Amino acid sequence: MFDFLKNLDKDLQKALMVQLRNLWTHTSTAIEGNTLTLGETAFVLEEGLTVSGKPLKDHEEVVGHARAIDLVYELVEAGGAFTEEQLFSLHKAVQVQKIVDVYKPVGGWKKEPNSTVAVVGGRQVVFEYAPPGDVPGLMEKWFRLYHGIINSIKPEDSRLAMDAYVRLHVSFVRIHPFFDGNGRLARLIANIPVLKAGLPPVVIPREERKQYIDALSAYHFTAGQIKRGNDLLPCPDALEPFAAFCEKAWGLSLSLVAEIRKIQEARNNLST
Repeated sequence: MFDFLKNLDKDLQKALMVQLRNLWTHTSTAIEGNTLTLGETAFVLEEGLTVSGKPLKDHEEVVGHARAIDLVYELVEAGGAFTEEQLFSLHKAVQVQKIVDVYKPVGGWKKEPNSTVAVVGGRQVVFEYAPPGDVPGLMEKWFRLYHGIINSIKPEDSRLAMDAYVRLHVSFVRIHPFFDGNGRLARLIANIPVLKAGLPPVVIPREERKQYIDALSAYHFTAGQIKRGNDLLPCPDALEPFAAFCEKAWGLSLSLVAEIRKIQEARNNLST
């Protein structure tokens, strides 16, 4: 059981986990363009039904993301050990579109270069992620970073948990090891140490998508393209704006926990 569920009645534990799953799934998929609202996401996940007029792809994405959350919880409950094979399983969960293309593998490293267009300092720039041939070596280094972090996590240490989230999130996005699904995966796996610390996941609000992308882009532009042999996280001071953004965003899930605890407190007062 996660520490943030302690001392809650079983129905409230279940309600909180459902709320977190729905919110996490909605926000992370909406950042990538999913059109389902929070209410529609909850309806699809809880009722197993579709929403009229919404694309089938959007329904499949939220179901896949919710399944990926379950896989993340299993990793945390098993102690946080994480392998390449388990990462590939997460990629298969979130990447639900069936694409028959050898250059777009699902559950395998990217085969072609990928990039993004960002606006930094009022100027449009093209930022290139890691070259495909460099990905296996860079991801070996990322897994070493991950396991060093996960082994240092302490219960309910929010400062350490936030630092872990930021470093794993940014370094993973900087590599961009898959042809698609990298953002959703980063927002999932960076939360493993947060959950291991007994804290609720960091959830990025859909309404703050631009601020989120701007903060990531500013760091990527400062650090430059990552290649074989490079440090995963150069220019550590440049991480501070993204870290500040994430800490503020964390309030979304922390507020859900606080609301549930108020209900529990009211129940406890009635029984005394």
